[in-house]
Formats: sequence, structure tokens, C-alpha cells
Amino acid sequence: MFLGRRWSAGRPLIADGLIAVAVAGVSAFAYLAGARRHAIPGLGWADYAGLAVAVGAMTVRRRWPRQALVVTTAAIIAYTWERTDRHPLLILAAGMCAYTMATRGTRRDTWLSFAGCGVALYLGDVLSGRYPPFTAATIPVLTFVGMATAFGDATRNRRAYLAEVEERARRAEQTREDEARRRVIQERLRIARELHDVVAHHIAVINVQAGAASHLLDRRPEQVRPALDHIRHAGDTVLKELASIVGVLRQSDDPDAGTEPTRGLARLPELLDTVTAAGLVVRFQQAGSERELPAMVDLAAYRIVQEALTNAHKYGTGDAELTVTYTREGVEIEATNPARINPDKSGSGYGIVGMRERAAAADGTLTTYEKAGFFHVKAQLPAPIEGS
Repeated sequence: MFLGRRWSAGRPLIADGLIAVAVAGVSAFAYLAGARRHAIPGLGWADYAGLAVAVGAMTVRRRWPRQALVVTTAAIIAYTWERTDRHPLLILAAGMCAYTMATRGTRRDTWLSFAGCGVALYLGDVLSGRYPPFTAATIPVLTFVGMATAFGDATRNRRAYLAEVEERARRAEQTREDEARRRVIQERLRIARELHDVVAHHIAVINVQAGAASHLLDRRPEQVRPALDHIRHAGDTVLKELASIVGVLRQSDDPDAGTEPTRGLARLPELLDTVTAAGLVVRFQQAGSERELPAMVDLAAYRIVQEALTNAHKYGTGDAELTVTYTREGVEIEATNPARINPDKSGSGYGIVGMRERAAAADGTLTTYEKAGFFHVKAQLPAPIEGS
């Protein structure tokens, strides 16, 4: 059935012509069968002309439905004037043309065309002189054609409804796919940012300590061990951080599993000890009463401090100032270091981008600028105290 619909949709004239010939053949068979049983009038030129018009109208109804209905209506009127009865094939053709017109046109145009044809049929019956002005002879034909028109209108509405439902389903599916892609991209960015924050700092420490160990190996070998201890400690820390991130990724099937490693400003002293051991002198100040922050804000604050100090160590001159201020509205971070090299013009630049993304993820802001030979990082992360 599906293949038949596809074939007929691609060849409408051939398909409708075959249907018209089949209908004409059935009608001829019925006429001949009736002629054998009963004495019925023979066929005249009007009967054959009506047959030709009906077959032609049924054949071209999908290409010119309104024109085919008008021609069929005119043929019905002419046949009625010539003969005293109706041509059944013309009435059937009119119904098929009306159905096709209703499925392809607008409701207003369809019913206006039907009304026009109905008025023409009524006037044709009255003007033929065979029927009185208030005749009911037109009602059977109008009823059949009207039912075909109504069925076609309902079919058109149903097709339009199904098309709208399919379009909504397609848009919904597209929206779900877009949302899934967006979440995948966000998750990839989050993982990349997390890996950068975890790895960059500790690799910088390892690099500095390895350079120090290489420098001291020949001159003061007794001082190599502390550098190697720092390298081992940094290596252990980065491995633990990576294991934490991998653990989070492996818990994707657990809805209650956390989506971020547990890391926050509570571990800031450990971070300061690490960068100090790597050779960065940090003058740290804390203002305001330390308090518990939301997990997202706490993690963002820690990562911003970590990246700011890493940049100060990599691109500065060996010292930095760090201020963490707790306010009723949230937490503010300010890191300043002498700018030997502008991190925006050297390196990948992902560190500053990552800090901005961290701040934005926590609904905060981050600004970086260079002034008077110093590079400044300022972050404001909202975490208002309830009731303030």
C-alpha cells in the first residue's frame, strides 16, 4: 500500500486516469448486466459525452480540481437539459472533484466554490423548464457533492493537524538534541577547565623545583632533597586531583554523586604553603569573618586564587599580594604581582579565560588589567548572607 501511494503521488495523471477508466468500466458492466435483465433505453450521444467529461474530470482532478468541478457541473446541467434524468458518472465525478478541491484549497474558497456550483445547478434545473421554481430535484445532487466536500475538508484538517504534530515532534527532538549538545559542550569545557586548574599549578611547581634541583645538584647536593620532596608532594597532589576528577566522571550513573571535586578556600593555607615552597613570596591578607560559602562559590574562589598565584609565579618576579575579603554580599578576591610578562600576551591564555568562566559560573565577575608595572586580578563572587 505504501509503495502504491508513492507511485500514485509521483504520477497523479496516470493514477487518476486508471481510476477513472476503472470506474467507467464498472459502470459499463453494470449497464450491460441491467440491459440483459430489463428493457432499458439505449445510450445516446449525450451519455457518451457525459462519460467522456466524467473520465476527463476524474483524471485531471488533482491538477485542476476547481476547474474540473466547474466543467462537471456544467456537464450535469447540459445533460439535464438534453435528457430528463441525471448522468450518474457525472455526479460521481463532481463528488470526487469536490473532495479533491477541499483537500487542497482553503476552507473559504472550497465552500464558496461549492455554493457557486450549487446555485448553478439549481438555476439550471429551473431554467430547463422541467422543474418548478421551488423544486427539490437539486437536493440529492447537492447532498452528495456537499458530503464529498465536507469529507475532503475534514481530511485536509486532519492532514494539517498531523503535519503540525509531526513538526512539533521534530522541533522538540531538535531542541532535545541541541540541549544535549549544549550540555556536552558545557561538560567538556568544565572538565577542560578543571584539568587546567588542577594540572597547571602543580606542573608549574614541579617545573620550578626540578630546575632548582638541577641547579643545586653540582653546587650544593645536600639541598637537592627538599626540592625533590616538593616535586614528589606536588606529583602526589596532582595525581589525587586527577583521581578525584576521574572518579566524578565515573559516577555519571549516580544521580546523587557530586559533579565537582571537594575543594575550597578552607584549603587556602595548603595552597599558600605549596606556592611558597615553589619560590613565590605571597603576602596574604584576609578581611572580614571567614564563613562557609556555597559549594560553587567556594570552589570558584579557590580556583581563581590558585590560577592567579600560578600566573604570578610563571610571569611575575617572585612575589605577589593576595587579599580575600568576606562581605555580607559575598567574597572578593584581589591578587597583584609585578608584571614581568603579560600573561595575556604569553602562553595559551586559558588561565585567564578559565578564571572568567569560573566567576561567571558562580554569577560573579572577574577583571584583569595591568597598571604601573603590576598585573591585577579582581573577582567578586556573590554569596549573600540569608536575611541581609
